[in-house]
Amino acid sequence: MEIDHESVVGFAKSWGLFYLIALAIGVLVYAFWPSNKKRFDRAKRSILDKDDKPWS
Repeated sequence: MEIDHESVVGFAKSWGLFYLIALAIGVLVYAFWPSNKKRFDRAKRSILDKDDKPWS
């Protein structure tokens, strides 16, 4: 069986879309998973920890 450019392009167009959709769903599940809430809240607050005081 010979694999030509058209076959590779067709495979990438069809299965690449499903791969990207699955990846996006995985990222959303990770971001909204209840046990990750504390980690994301801590990261949100830690950015401002050092910036809430005037420069000395």
